[in-house]
Amino acid sequence: MRSIGNLDAKERERAFLIGAPLAVVPALCVLPAIVFLIIVPRVAHARMIALLVLPAGALLGSFGLWKLAIGAVQKPWGIFNVLSVGALLVLLVIASYTGLFLALITVRL
Repeated sequence: MRSIGNLDAKERERAFLIGAPLAVVPALCVLPAIVFLIIVPRVAHARMIALLVLPAGALLGSFGLWKLAIGAVQKPWGIFNVLSVGALLVLLVIASYTGLFLALITVRL
């Protein structure tokens, strides 16, 4: 088994191509899932659906974030390192507005 610190260009590419969608898509789905399944339930059994969807999204997002972080810090620097850092910055923006909106919803309730 190869150590994490010695990824070649193909493995860094694979880490980005797998990690970016697995990290960004669940991050984008967290706010609507919380609002429409927990805060203002719109469908029958919404809380049960949320009990299944949110932990699955958290697991997928964690795995994707781990892959992006591994791909971002590998040397020598290349295009996939830069793309991984860019995807991590996108996740930072998504986490910021999600936290802001949830805080505003909490204050309003």
